[in-house]
Amino acid sequence: MIKVMLVDDERIILDGISRLVDWAALGTELVGTARNGVEAYEKIQELAPHIVISDIRMPGMDGLELVARVSGSHPHIRFVLLSGFGEFDYASKAMQYGVRHYLLKPTNEAKIEEALREIMEELAQTAKEESFVQNMKAELAKVMPHVKEQFLKEFVTNKTYGEQDWEYFRSLFRLDPDYRIRLLLFQLEGKYEYEHLFAIRNIAQEMLDNPLLGTTIGNHVLIVLEDTGQPEELQERIYATRDIFQKYYKMDATISLSEPGHITKARTLYKEALQLLNYRFYLGEGSLITRKDTDLSLVGGQVKELVFDEERLNMSVKSGNREQAEEALADLICSLKEAQLTIEVSKSYVIQQYVSLVRQCAPDEMNHYVAKIPLIVEMNSLQAIQSFLETVVHAMVEKSYAQNKVKISAIVRKVIDIIHDQLGNSELSLNWVAGEMLYMNADYLGKLFKKETGEKFSNYVMKARIDKATELIMQEDDIKIFELAERLGFGDNPQYFSQVFKKYRGSTPSEFMKSSDTSGN
Repeated sequence: MIKVMLVDDERIILDGISRLVDWAALGTELVGTARNGVEAYEKIQELAPHIVISDIRMPGMDGLELVARVSGSHPHIRFVLLSGFGEFDYASKAMQYGVRHYLLKPTNEAKIEEALREIMEELAQTAKEESFVQNMKAELAKVMPHVKEQFLKEFVTNKTYGEQDWEYFRSLFRLDPDYRIRLLLFQLEGKYEYEHLFAIRNIAQEMLDNPLLGTTIGNHVLIVLEDTGQPEELQERIYATRDIFQKYYKMDATISLSEPGHITKARTLYKEALQLLNYRFYLGEGSLITRKDTDLSLVGGQVKELVFDEERLNMSVKSGNREQAEEALADLICSLKEAQLTIEVSKSYVIQQYVSLVRQCAPDEMNHYVAKIPLIVEMNSLQAIQSFLETVVHAMVEKSYAQNKVKISAIVRKVIDIIHDQLGNSELSLNWVAGEMLYMNADYLGKLFKKETGEKFSNYVMKARIDKATELIMQEDDIKIFELAERLGFGDNPQYFSQVFKKYRGSTPSEFMKSSDTSGN
């Protein structure tokens, strides 16, 4: 309902217009009357009418003054001015305040109703126009974030926009011309759906305090945020973002963080962030990668040579020594990390080592392992390659150990038989057994012997000789010490024999004999 107010210092006019006009039929309501401008302004403040019908000539504050004052405080209110014939020129001054309707006194209800209808049509048209503008603003407000996102996305990732475009859109989106920014790229690990990209983007936007841009580009989530100059705090928030995502979705995300730079350099920073993601191959999935974690001087085709001994791992696997094999593999992976070659070159070294290992296998096993080479090619991190190689190496080591154990046990048993058969041979030694009896490498034989028996060859021989001496003393009461020394390989050095005997038995042979006689009596 349109509210109308009457203002005139003549009561008869106020009463006449109030009674004669059919306000309801016009869709209006007469909400109040006033006898002068001062009183009218006070009631306008209280009643907030849409239309004021006012006389020009009034005491205190005339109609023109009222129009001027109301146009400042309530510019939406429309006026119909009533004026005498000689006052029309005076009334026309109100045009500067937007007044378009004047009625010459004396007037009648028909003219007033006609003026009201015209104003109501104007109000309706104005309301329609304002509604249209508001709707357009609302729609623009909805689409503006998407337009801004698309502009920034294209500005960061390609050459669609230049410096002039930047100035225009910067002004349109009210972007700070001195923005210094950093770029974040998130890459999800393993199989994922679009909802996972959407989720980590939302988590990042919340944890990083509404960044300048959050969007998806291919299989990456891009976040552009203002550089605060507090890298430690920023990294803590990035880690928190990753951890929250991992907690709810059980997935890892690898993240690269560019160096800070002016927003107009965003395209260069984006390329840097993409390059950094390549280093997940060395630093592992789920890492936060910055420039200080990498050697970007290697990017661009510069290749280092990697020197490594593939036979070291081969020999460890072939001998069945798991500890040595694990150490050799760990050193290989460490060397690749430190060299930080291109991914393709690193994989070529891995495949070279892998093929060298496979050649040691039996034909049926070789075919099985060769079929797995494409898996290495497809792996996207050194961590995954290391895990794969560890599994293969462990399986090969176990197989070699089982095969070698049978051979080693037979050899060691042969050595033990030789020792007990040759206790009286003063030439009995590891080198003599290896070279003269078994035709083997002495160092290798010594390692096998210790691994199987837990003792060094020389210790085992001495212990066997003292055990035999003890047995002979118990069996032959009158045996001489020099005789024992000769029969057990000590030659003509009974003193040395006595020293060794005391070391193992805690007493000299003579003392041991006496104690044996005493116990026997």
